[in-house]
Parts: sequence; C-alpha cells; structure tokens
Amino acid sequence: MSEQLTLYLYKIELALAEANAPYKACQVDLFNKPEWFATKVNPVGKVPVVTYGGPNVDPDDPSPLSVKIAESNVILEFLADLYPDSGLLPKDPVLRAKVRFFVNATNKHFEEPWCAFVYGREPYDNVLKGIEFIQGLLEEGRDFAVGDHYTIADACISPLLVRLKIVTETDLGKFPVGMGNQLGEELKGPKYAKFVKYVQRILERPSLKQTHDKESEITFLKTIFPERVR
Repeated sequence: MSEQLTLYLYKIELALAEANAPYKACQVDLFNKPEWFATKVNPVGKVPVVTYGGPNVDPDDPSPLSVKIAESNVILEFLADLYPDSGLLPKDPVLRAKVRFFVNATNKHFEEPWCAFVYGREPYDNVLKGIEFIQGLLEEGRDFAVGDHYTIADACISPLLVRLKIVTETDLGKFPVGMGNQLGEELKGPKYAKFVKYVQRILERPSLKQTHDKESEITFLKTIFPERVR
C-alpha cells in the first residue's frame, strides 16, 4: 500500500470520527484483492470505498442493494451531506465554496509536491511553495481552514500534516539523507508561523488523536522506505 493511498483512507476516518458516524470497517489487501471487492464493490479496485444503505451485512459480503461510493473527496462531501449537523460542510454557500477551494488547493499545491518530495522525485522547494499557498488561505484569528468550525477542508489536509511532522522528525523518505530534517528546520522560521500554528491546533484535535497512532505511522513508513531504516 502506498504512502499516498493511506492519506486518502485517513481523511475518511477523520470525517467519520468528526461526524460521530457508526460504521463497519473492512481492510482489503490491494496486492491480493478478494474477488468480491471488484465484483461487488468497486470494479476499478480502488480504495477507499463506502457502501451505504441496504441490509445490515458483513463488510466482506456487501449487498447489491447498497450504494457504493468511491473517491476520497467525493466520500468526504457525501459524509458531510449525510451528517449536516456535524458542520463538515458549512450551510453558507460562500463558506462551502471556500471549503471546496481549500480541498482543491490541498490536493494541487500541497499533496502533489509532497509526494514528489517524499519519493525523491524533486526537492522540497515546491512543498514550501504549497505551504505558502495554504498559509495564504488561513484567516487570522481562525482556528480552522475555513470559518469557525472543523470541516472537510481540515479533514483533507490533516493526514498530510501528520506525515509532514513525522517525516521532518524522522527523515524517512527517498529524498537525500537529511532533507526531511532540513525541511523541518525551515518551517521553524517566522515566514511559516501561521501555518505551523494551524498544524499544532490540528494535531491536538480529538478526532485526530482518536484515529492516529504515531508509532504505527512510523512503522508503516519504515516498511515503505526500508533503505532509510538504520
């Protein structure tokens, strides 16, 4: 399972926790997918996927009467609509648009250069540019990405913030040795102060603490980047 893929799964877990939504989880080995996954859930074979509705059955025996919803950002909006009282999407149309813009900006300006850096395809310059862009979207005096409430914008970026902290502390990745730590040092400068404060608030979020285990994350990254393990 790729480092990028787990980011997609993690943001769905965060949204489910924020919505206090009951659900049954089912892990699928993507390198050895069971036949039922492609035939009954997602012919493309991608995760995450949510099945909704139909009879109450085991996750590995999905009902044809349930609806199957794929693509992580689509699932985020579905959960927000399903649990409107969660505040995952604001009721105000302007704020809703800002949330969607933030999600798009996270994918384009942060996630893409981040994965390129972690896999050693390019230096972290574009990561810093992406962080600057995201920082420009954060409003002074606000605790969250958009408005006064945790939304799917925060859920979308949170897994990346977790990985950012771990990688800058452990230097795990395919980039040249020391570059992860160096990125962390650069982020300590005043230029990125607003972004770093936002990261600190998000990392203290109860839903993140509920769904995130740092040691498991580190172990997972070591399996992806074994050449960096000392």
